[in-house]
Amino acid sequence: MRHSTTHALLWLLLFIPSVLFAQLADSIAIVTKEWKATPIKRGVVWKKGHFEDLFQSQQEINFVEIDLKKHGKKLGLAADSSLLKKTSQFAAENQAIVAINGGFFDMKNGGSVDYIKVKGTVINNTRVKTDRGNALLMLSKKTIAILPTEGVDYENSAFPNVLLSGPLLLQQGKATNLEQNAFNKNRHPRSALALTKEGKLLLLVVDGRNARAQGMRLEELAKVLRWLGARDAMNLDGGGSSSLYVNSKTKTGLVNHPSDNGAFDPEGERPVANILYLK
Repeated sequence: MRHSTTHALLWLLLFIPSVLFAQLADSIAIVTKEWKATPIKRGVVWKKGHFEDLFQSQQEINFVEIDLKKHGKKLGLAADSSLLKKTSQFAAENQAIVAINGGFFDMKNGGSVDYIKVKGTVINNTRVKTDRGNALLMLSKKTIAILPTEGVDYENSAFPNVLLSGPLLLQQGKATNLEQNAFNKNRHPRSALALTKEGKLLLLVVDGRNARAQGMRLEELAKVLRWLGARDAMNLDGGGSSSLYVNSKTKTGLVNHPSDNGAFDPEGERPVANILYLK
């Protein structure tokens, strides 16, 4: 009997833990990463890292970490109801030191396809409700929150700045249930926002559609954010729209590698409808 039990345990060790071991290796790779860290100003740091084998793929991650106690009052949204502008242009117009592209938009006619309010003015209303649009960024001078849309009357909220996007990735440190569809399951460039347990805001971009950066599934993106200490997190518009701006660090200000031009450089920037920025 003892021999039979030992034999069974050996088989379990050989076969069942393989996925767990892979996840452990991926989490260790993130939390022990020697990120290339560049201070932008006190309480604002840009971090960059390349991974040869993360989720069994090559990955390139850039994120800006913002101390909300020092800079929460300097965050803002910028948007246009019909025109599309590059993230770098929006950023320059608003004297931003860092910025990230925002929500989904109409590539043909411009403007956001989901609700967005800036400085108390509604810029665009939601055109068609989708399962994907289930996350809110709500921002005032005193408060910043990432919330599920369910149960939140955001259209009548007193918050002067509201961005609807998604899907929601993390809530109170727990991964959300993601729909099993191509958008979520395929690897793409990704953009995301996250609030950490330590009171910091993360603006994170994952490059993709390149041999040196294959992009992430949303489940993988959520794991990375959680391993970085995120409590609440939401997905933003990704693909060719993914763009992270840090003033004066490159010719365009972009520090990631947008995929639209097919080259692994900061030059392939796509015009977008809105951004989140730090002034």
